[in-house]
Amino acid sequence: MSIRRAVALGCGSYLPDRVLTNAELSKTVDTTDEWIRDRTGIRQRHIAAEGELTSDLALAAARNALEMAGIDQSGLDLIIVATATPDQTFPSTATRVQNGLGMTHGFAFDVQAVCSGFAYALSVATQFIEAGKVDTALVIGAETFSRILDWTDRTTCVLFGDGAGAVVLRGEDGTGAKEDRGVLSTELRSDGRYNDMLFVDGGPSSTGTAGLLRMRGKEVFRHAVVNLAAIGEQALKAAGATSDDVSWIVPHQANYRIIEATARKVGVPLDKVIMTVAEHGNTSAASIPLALDQGVRDGRIQRGNLLLLEAMGGGFTWGAAALRW
Repeated sequence: MSIRRAVALGCGSYLPDRVLTNAELSKTVDTTDEWIRDRTGIRQRHIAAEGELTSDLALAAARNALEMAGIDQSGLDLIIVATATPDQTFPSTATRVQNGLGMTHGFAFDVQAVCSGFAYALSVATQFIEAGKVDTALVIGAETFSRILDWTDRTTCVLFGDGAGAVVLRGEDGTGAKEDRGVLSTELRSDGRYNDMLFVDGGPSSTGTAGLLRMRGKEVFRHAVVNLAAIGEQALKAAGATSDDVSWIVPHQANYRIIEATARKVGVPLDKVIMTVAEHGNTSAASIPLALDQGVRDGRIQRGNLLLLEAMGGGFTWGAAALRW
C-alpha cells in the first residue's frame, strides 16, 4: 500500500558567535566549571549578540537547510518556527523568516511548546504533508533564551544557550513499512498540572513583561527521564520498530544525566546518542535540530538511518518522532 511520507531533504543550523564558558560564568555567579560539568555535562553555550534576534538565528539555519536540500524559497509551501522566545508578541517569528527568505506565497506560523517545540512542529508539518495539503515544509527550532534568564540564579543561567536548527521536509510516496524514508511516527503529550515546575514568571496577559525563567530542577529531572523513555518507546512502536532498529537517538540537549538515563531506559547504548549539550547547553526548541545537523554534517548520521527524536519542556510538554533519514 502506498502512503505519503514526510521525507527529510536536508538540515541546517546556526550558533551565535559569542561563546560563554563555565569559567566566565563563575566570575559573575557562585559556581565553578567543575560544578556545572559534573551536574549537567555543559562546558559552554552560545549567546546572541545585542540586536541579534530569534528570527535572525532561524533565518541563518533555514538558509543552510535549504542549501543542503538543494532548493530555494520558491520550493516551499509552509514554514513552522518552534520558539518560546519570539521576536515580538505578534506577528509570528515564522512570518519574519518568510519575509527574510523573500517568500510571498504559502503560509507560516509559530508553535510554542518550549523545549518540545521542534517535536511538535515536526509533527504538525508531517500532518500537513501526509494529508496532501502541502508538498514541502521548512521546520525550524530557534531560541534566544539568554534574553529570559535571571543571570543571578546559578541554578538556571548556567543551563541555557541560544541557537537555531532547521529541517526541510517533502512529501514522497512510501510503502507504509518501517523501512520507508521519512517521518514514520510522531507522539505528543502534555500535562498542565506541572506548570510551576518550569515556567517564565511573566507574559503580556499577566505582567505585561517578558518575565524570567524559573525551574524546580530535581522535579523536572525525575519527570523527564520517565516521560522521555515512555514516549520514545511509543514512537518506535507506532513506527513498527524497536530499540534494536535505532541507529541514533537525537535527544533534546537538556542535561547529560537525563540523556544518559533515558537512553538506558529505552535500551539504546550511549554510543548511539548524538550529544551536543557540552558545546551548546540547553537551546530549548533548537536543541534537536542543532544536534541533528551536527550528526549529519560530521558523517555519523547516514541516509537510511532510523533516528529517534525526543524532547520534554515546560508545561509539561513532551514528544518523540521516529524518522528514517
